[in-house]
Amino acid sequence: MTNATAPTPLPYITHEDPGIGGILKAEPDLFVVEEIPLYEPEGKGDHVYLRLARTGWTTRDIQKSLSKLFGLKAADVGYAGLKDKHARVEQTFSLPLRNTDEGDVAGRVRDDLPFEVVWAKRHKNKLKAGHLLGNRFRIVVVDSHEDGLDRAGDIRKTLEQKGLPNFYGEQRFGAHGRNEEKGREALMGKGPRDKWMRKLLLSAYQSALFNAWLVERIDRGWFETILQGDLAKKTDTGGIFEVEDAAVDSERFREGAITYTGPIYGAKMRWATGKPGDLEQEVLASRGVSQDVLRRAKLNGSRRTARLSVPDLKIEEHPQGLCFSFSLPKGSYATTLMREFMKSDQGLEDPTAGET
Repeated sequence: MTNATAPTPLPYITHEDPGIGGILKAEPDLFVVEEIPLYEPEGKGDHVYLRLARTGWTTRDIQKSLSKLFGLKAADVGYAGLKDKHARVEQTFSLPLRNTDEGDVAGRVRDDLPFEVVWAKRHKNKLKAGHLLGNRFRIVVVDSHEDGLDRAGDIRKTLEQKGLPNFYGEQRFGAHGRNEEKGREALMGKGPRDKWMRKLLLSAYQSALFNAWLVERIDRGWFETILQGDLAKKTDTGGIFEVEDAAVDSERFREGAITYTGPIYGAKMRWATGKPGDLEQEVLASRGVSQDVLRRAKLNGSRRTARLSVPDLKIEEHPQGLCFSFSLPKGSYATTLMREFMKSDQGLEDPTAGET
């Protein structure tokens, strides 16, 4: 069991397969992210949705720039999720501009900001965090091993058999992982007063706790199985239910119809029972955190899918190495998948932004 302060080292679920090596993010156009929307704009309403393509900007900085350009509060500018700064990104923002033509909005952005406007359309509501299905990725690993394509094929087969641990990526925790420590300080009533930063740090600490729980589940040999007491999630509808008979649900688990979830710890989180529930309690206690502490920090908590499949993964040769194309559900990290193939951390760190 991990201790209360040290970051949890993440294992490779494909540890028996040699990696392809290489480097990520040699240049932004080799790491492309496209947001998959939860819904399409209706063409009418009080908000203008802007689909922007850019490199070298954090989502937060774009939000601030758009608010300044149109005389809005930063919080009025909506987005569905944070995106990586050092990538070629296409994502959507919303602005409450009832009386401004969407064409004029797009024109002002093109004239005054260094973004490509893909489209501008109206919709009835603000775009909020979580209003996306996931993200599509096109990633080139530069200077991969000379037999990297064969190695990648072996790793893909292992992932198809075992599944991918849905770890939070390193960029979630900031430079040198410091946001985990700062998040713990915020949890204990210390740290910044700025609400946005405090929320970010607390979320980072919740993410670190989830990673620690998932590592422990892997260490116990429970990653590739579903257990009585697990809180399982239906992969088609997202419905969550308690596993009462693991023997009955095991076939659905193997077929990918359901998977189990892990704890995003909070005072209102639904806990697993049985052995899975004991593990959740043990991980929290090992960090010296009580439910009263979570309650005082006003963390409600939730559940997170713990084991993923990547059915649309394609791997092709590229003039500079290997090209990986795939999609992941919201909140999952492309770098979590890529580290399984690379078996290294070259280019996996980004202290400025996350992919949530």
